[in-house]
Amino acid sequence: MPSMIQFIRSAARLAFVSILVILLTACNSGTGGMESFQSNDGRYAFLYPTGWTRVAVNNGPEVVFHDLINSDETLSLVVSKVESSIDLEELGSSDSVVDALVKNVIAPEGTGRDIEVVQASSRENSGHNFYDLEYIVHLDDRDRHELTTVVIDRGNLYTLATSTNEIRWKRVKNLFENVINSFTFLI
Repeated sequence: MPSMIQFIRSAARLAFVSILVILLTACNSGTGGMESFQSNDGRYAFLYPTGWTRVAVNNGPEVVFHDLINSDETLSLVVSKVESSIDLEELGSSDSVVDALVKNVIAPEGTGRDIEVVQASSRENSGHNFYDLEYIVHLDDRDRHELTTVVIDRGNLYTLATSTNEIRWKRVKNLFENVINSFTFLI
C-alpha cells in the first residue's frame, strides 16, 4: 500500500503544479485582466480593462468606459460618417492624419492645448488598415498621454482612444496597447 499512497501524493502534486502553471500563464497573457465589448449590431468588438465601467454620454462618443479607481483613465469610441468609397489611405499617411486630428479635433486653435506627437504608425488587421497614434496633450494643470487608433469600415471612421494622466502612463501603457490592438470588425 505505500506505493499507492506515493502514487496519490505524486498525482496530487502534479495536479497542483499544473493548475499553478495554468493560473500563472493566464495572469501573464497579453489579454489578462480584459473584458470583451461588442457593439449591439455585432459589427465591431474590442477589449477593455476589467474593473472599468461604461458611461452614457449625450452628444458625444458612441462608447465610453472609465476606470472606477482612477476615473481619469478613459476609453472612448467615436464613429463618424465618411464617404462610403473612401479608404483610410486616401485621408493621407498616419503622420498627416495625426496632424489633421491635432489641428481639427484634439487641439484646435483657441483651446490652449499643446500637443506633442510621440509616434504615428500603420498596421493591417483582418483586411483593414489602422493608423495608431500616440501623443501627449499638455494642459494648464497636467499632461495627458493618449493612444488612439483610427480605421474606416463601410462608410464610417472609427476612432478608438485611450487616455490617462501622464504620471500613470508607464503603468498602463501595455494595457492601453492591448485595448487599441484588440479593435476588430466581426462582419
